[in-house]
Amino acid sequence: MKIHPMTRHIGAELSDVNLGDAARSDALFAEIKALLLKYKVLFLRDQDITRAEHVAFARRFGELEDHPVVGSDPEHPGLVRIYRADAKAPYENNYHVDGLWRENPTMGAVLRCIECPEVGGDTIWVNMVEAYSQLPEDVKKRIVHLRARSSIEHSFGAAMPMEERHALAAKHPPVEHPVVRTHPETGEKILFVGSFTTHFVNYHTSENVRFGQDKNPGAAQLLIYLQSQAAIPEFQVRFRWQPNSVAIWDNRSTQHYAVMDYHPAPRKMERAGIVGDKPF
Repeated sequence: MKIHPMTRHIGAELSDVNLGDAARSDALFAEIKALLLKYKVLFLRDQDITRAEHVAFARRFGELEDHPVVGSDPEHPGLVRIYRADAKAPYENNYHVDGLWRENPTMGAVLRCIECPEVGGDTIWVNMVEAYSQLPEDVKKRIVHLRARSSIEHSFGAAMPMEERHALAAKHPPVEHPVVRTHPETGEKILFVGSFTTHFVNYHTSENVRFGQDKNPGAAQLLIYLQSQAAIPEFQVRFRWQPNSVAIWDNRSTQHYAVMDYHPAPRKMERAGIVGDKPF
């Protein structure tokens, strides 16, 4: 297996390796997992693997999760089909952490390209460890104990009829996570707010609020500033898809953005998401 780092802070392309083999080899999987923790997102080309091999490799990391809105392959539970054809679907063209609206957000994912446009449809990943590391020290002090609420209702649920949206929210109520989480395997500090984040839950204290004007506007401005850190190019890697290309990412330490510049061309992807742990 050959390793080709792609940027200074994030991403590496692997060659001369097959994920079907990695699904069956403890040693090969362990090597890939170690590289994932180091580079945070890995890319592979020419992975002509079956759906069963795709699922088997992803399950090496842990149990797979389904999605309450996007459909899965009926024969391979946990293999979510992200098929974009004629209609625009602006759910992924923002910087986000998969499943941030879950009590246990997604640990990571294995995404394989089935069909993609000749031009467009790239995906961007962001190193949120680096995003936290380069925050000004005064901002780090302000957010060290902050916690934030995240929700599926205002994203996937927004386009639903009110009754369906309320049902989705009832089944998946808002959750609370630390604004700065610790990676359970590397110990790294991670900036952990994204597009699913709606507001801070413990901002209104004497340290942060002098007058009422500091409360909602002050908190909203800080949250927007923190969310904007994912858009800094120095923290990013951008990947151009081809059929049978695969991306593997650590969802705990990254965010990603699916660039929606290919309409009306089709783009068909299949993703196996891995159940994560409770952030701390």
